[in-house]
Amino acid sequence: MPVNIEIKAHCHDPENLSRILLAHGADYKGHDHQVDTYFKVQEGRLKLREGNIENNLIYYKRNDQAGPKRSDVILHPSGKDDSIKNILSEVLGVKVIVDKQRDIYFIDNVKFHIDNVKGLGNFVEIEAIGEEGEDSEMGRQCKHFMEVLHIKTEDLIVDSYSDLLLK
Repeated sequence: MPVNIEIKAHCHDPENLSRILLAHGADYKGHDHQVDTYFKVQEGRLKLREGNIENNLIYYKRNDQAGPKRSDVILHPSGKDDSIKNILSEVLGVKVIVDKQRDIYFIDNVKFHIDNVKGLGNFVEIEAIGEEGEDSEMGRQCKHFMEVLHIKTEDLIVDSYSDLLLK
């Protein structure tokens, strides 16, 4: 199962973060308008992501904590067919919908999101993507890029966007 070590933080200057990433050789994948529909589940989080670049059914479990945290992820590519969304909505019920504008970058196995989330504001996410047993290296990568991007500890976010919207 793929493993992510990730951080999420408030972003005070999205354009500057973009410049820093590009200066460090980041591969810009593009801008995506994403709508994540979160469904009611007993454990973890289940969401259907609908976008122009990324369309996936995503189940993940992670501890809510500031700083680098592990996410165990199961990802299934989905199309722009409403049938999955309709079935999950009917069977599980919708918990919350997150609407965001997202710029996506990669440096090697590390994925960066610069997000503007409707109703919440600007954020940055760093996701080091790897396999079981690579946690310490991926944690090191997250901390390294926190320094590169000048992300302060006090700007780190514990909750997911869905949890922030529900508060």
